[in-house]
Amino acid sequence: MSQTAGKGADEGFRTRPAGSGTALSEAYDTALLDLDGVVYAGGRAIKYAVESLGTARKGGMHLAYVTNNALRTPDAVAEHLTELGIETAAADVITSAQAAARLVSEHVPEGARVLVIGGEGLRVALRERGLEPVESADDDPAAVVQGYGGPDMAWGRFAEACYAIARGVPWFASNTDLTIPSARGIAPGNGAAVEVVRIATKAEPKVAGKPLPPMHRETILRTGAERPLVVGDRLDTDIEGAFNGGVDSLLVMTGVTDAAQLLAAPPRHRPTYVDADLRGMLTGQPEVTGSADGFGCGGWTASVRDGELVLDGDGEAMDGLRALCAAAWTEAGDGSCTLDTDKVVARLGL
Repeated sequence: MSQTAGKGADEGFRTRPAGSGTALSEAYDTALLDLDGVVYAGGRAIKYAVESLGTARKGGMHLAYVTNNALRTPDAVAEHLTELGIETAAADVITSAQAAARLVSEHVPEGARVLVIGGEGLRVALRERGLEPVESADDDPAAVVQGYGGPDMAWGRFAEACYAIARGVPWFASNTDLTIPSARGIAPGNGAAVEVVRIATKAEPKVAGKPLPPMHRETILRTGAERPLVVGDRLDTDIEGAFNGGVDSLLVMTGVTDAAQLLAAPPRHRPTYVDADLRGMLTGQPEVTGSADGFGCGGWTASVRDGELVLDGDGEAMDGLRALCAAAWTEAGDGSCTLDTDKVVARLGL
């Protein structure tokens, strides 16, 4: 499956170099990998992740880990990945805290005080940009920056942000993800905390993280990637971020996105490639052929008949999903597919 990055469905599906059998890890020089739901879940490595990433790295692909979580420092993230068996240096980790700190530095003088509503990752990133983190609105901050501070962040921290913003201090946010995965399930993310401050102040923050351009810029500046491939599990951050940056993307089905959500995706949420897990980086993605009369992939053919999404044939589930994406997205055009997908998704066992 393949669609030109940044193009609408009317442009049709294009053949990528990887479609001819070339592994994605050879067709692209750098993988920009999300962490939660892609590399690990609940702190534990996802099946096949360690082996797949090791093989890609040995083959010459640069691996960079790009996360919207501003709490942990790059050193801490690199240490965790290395403990999982994925050899990683701090320089291989790019966080929304770093993107936010650069954004703040472009709006305030060097050495300025910045009120931090978040964790150590933000403080380290601000110091890297020559800024001074402070803890109170009474410390005369030149800006407020807000990032995920962990489940135990005190309510009073939001009040400090409100006091400063009410005085006209500019407000920045590392990201606005409403939820964050945890070992016990889905928990409120930084976006939920940002909403608390937004409601209280009626202000709007400047946001740095995925899917917005500051995060993509930070990633390219730090990695020097020339042919990057974004690898993620979320349509509204990873895939939309790739779309906004005009680069290709691989969606892996090991995180929050399910097949029905993928089929309903509007253009900005449609990945270039889709695969079950990170083993998809090591293979060439099969081509989807055909037209609106029927799209084929592997042993499957997908089409829309009498307003219904239909799947014929047999074969690998991922091939069936790729064919269905082509049919559903072509039918939807520049909108979201509203066809009932339950029957065809169930047939694939997804």
